[in-house]
Amino acid sequence: MKPVLSFLMAVAFGATLFSCKTKTATKPDALAVNIDSSAKPADDFFQYANGGWIKNNPIPGEQSSWGIGNLVIEENLKRLREISDAAAKSSAASGTPEQKIGDFWTMAMDSAKIEADGLKPIQPWLSKIDSINDVKSLVATVAELKKMGSSTLFSNYVTQDDKNSEVMAYKLWQGGIGLPEREYYFKTDSATVNIRNQYVKYIKTILTMAGDDTASAAAAAKNILGLETKLAQSSRKLADLRDPYRNYNKIAVADLGKTNSSIDWPAFLAATGVTKIDSVIVGQPEFFSILDKLLKTVPLQDWKSYVKFNLISDFSGALPDKFGVASFEFSKLFSGANERKPRWKRMVQSSENVMGEMLGQLYVKEFFNEKAKKRYEDMVEAVRAALKTRIGKLDWMSDSTKQKAYTKLAAIKKKVGYPDKWKDFSTMQIGKESYLQNLINANLWWHNYNINKLGKPVDRDEWDMYPQTYNAYYNPSNNEIVLPAGIFTVPGYRDEELDDATVYGYAGASTIGHEITHGFDDEGRQFDAKGNLVSWWSANDEEMFNKKAAVMVKQFDEYEPLPGYNINGKATLGENIADLGGILLGLEAYKKTEEYKANKTVAGLTPLQRYFCGYALGWLGHTRDESLRNQLLTDVHSPAKYRVNGPFVDVDEFYTAFNIKPGDKMYRADSLRVRIW
Repeated sequence: MKPVLSFLMAVAFGATLFSCKTKTATKPDALAVNIDSSAKPADDFFQYANGGWIKNNPIPGEQSSWGIGNLVIEENLKRLREISDAAAKSSAASGTPEQKIGDFWTMAMDSAKIEADGLKPIQPWLSKIDSINDVKSLVATVAELKKMGSSTLFSNYVTQDDKNSEVMAYKLWQGGIGLPEREYYFKTDSATVNIRNQYVKYIKTILTMAGDDTASAAAAAKNILGLETKLAQSSRKLADLRDPYRNYNKIAVADLGKTNSSIDWPAFLAATGVTKIDSVIVGQPEFFSILDKLLKTVPLQDWKSYVKFNLISDFSGALPDKFGVASFEFSKLFSGANERKPRWKRMVQSSENVMGEMLGQLYVKEFFNEKAKKRYEDMVEAVRAALKTRIGKLDWMSDSTKQKAYTKLAAIKKKVGYPDKWKDFSTMQIGKESYLQNLINANLWWHNYNINKLGKPVDRDEWDMYPQTYNAYYNPSNNEIVLPAGIFTVPGYRDEELDDATVYGYAGASTIGHEITHGFDDEGRQFDAKGNLVSWWSANDEEMFNKKAAVMVKQFDEYEPLPGYNINGKATLGENIADLGGILLGLEAYKKTEEYKANKTVAGLTPLQRYFCGYALGWLGHTRDESLRNQLLTDVHSPAKYRVNGPFVDVDEFYTAFNIKPGDKMYRADSLRVRIW
């Protein structure tokens, strides 16, 4: 998942459900139809459960991966396009969601106007960058650009205070690099070296198209890479960013200059609208110390070129098509896609990025009913009860810590489908001046919306995802799980057609159980029932947890999805714990259903086998090597295949269901199996 701030831990890529309960000529059993009969479940369960579908469904040219989740996303894109088209054709009153959605869509789809306008819509900002004459004016310009959606130098945002969840805090975080993750600047394999070389060419292309002469653009590109390499060098590694204590450093605003004196912090904060704070949380103080040195030593022209390139690159999709094409050509190195998505898909995604909740209000009226909402709300309670039972049976946790775990578990808030209260977007200015101006206006609205949270009570009813989003998350600061309606979308199937084995495998395990377990993974467990970062474990219990977690780190470190690219067991630990926990919780809840107790075989699969196949269906699909390589370097989620095979080898019932024996590739000795929750 694109990272959600405040350590929101999401299930990435989602899953899709199918059922064999209603048999028709057009609906074959969706579990059995995907099976690769040439593969043995005891050797590679992912291939066994999903290989048949993968063999018959190559990755389309415009996609970096292809699977059930992509089909859900494609269906939702069509739904959102219909909503946008209808809004554009309506005579909606000014200020209504329909008016804003319609005008945004109209301007986004008017490619002729975008071509005719050229760089005119962005020229005032380019002129402002050209006029930078010292570090002070550089920082002032960066502050303005951050508000409109182009962030450089570092990251900054508003979120709950990790140690006081009742208060909204302002955070400063490492950032400023153009490649997806710091390791891209240092790995020496041929693929990564090529990416760095192509990045320099991409920067040169963007600057040249923006009016720089070829020689100066080429020099600037090399200097920008050198500058970003220094920023990357001072950035913490992916796994190190998962330590909430180490990345929590509260500093008085008056003392920020001790870490970085090149930036006039009171002036910067004022320029971004931050006026109600006396302290900030700095994630990585050493990064800001190095940034201070760079601001004093790197030539000003390099900084100007760096800011200019980022601005144009960030808005390339709203500029003449040659900029968007250049951006896509570079992005292919990370996605592997060889065709650009059609304009309507790109514009639906753009609209969703800035006004997704507005679209969501119209979406849920059509595509998510109250019956479905109640089914999954009830399932949350069944899974919650399962975890309570499992905690009670733990032999490694003391009774005192168990009581606090019960309290936290009971306090987890569930949000299913869509918000009970929608945001007020009436002040967001969306019109027919230009697509780029609409993007800037929407970004400014969101910036102001978030900054205005400072000094006000935390709104624990707010959602950080949109109803149609095909994802879910656990927020430790709110101690909540958020399950958007989109995560339950099933192409071609109504919710009432879904059998319990499939639903508990997918929704109960890979979504609900996964998110609840995040409250008790290596990071989430450090937050209490109210969402505060505070130690509530006994020292011995914490030591026992870490020992058990280390077994999982070692297990996943051993997996090598691509030659020379292993899974980072430490960085992916939280997600791997959540996957295993979700499987165990979903199974425990499923065992209490009448369907499971009846023990009827369907399509040659027992209820227990169908449960595991149902979970595997949630990760059905395949990915291009370029995208997989990028995921291994940047993502805290393991690749889909290992989110199935990895945790399954730690589940005793899996061995029973498929008769896994010593010598089988999916067999893992009992002493090596992960036992946490």
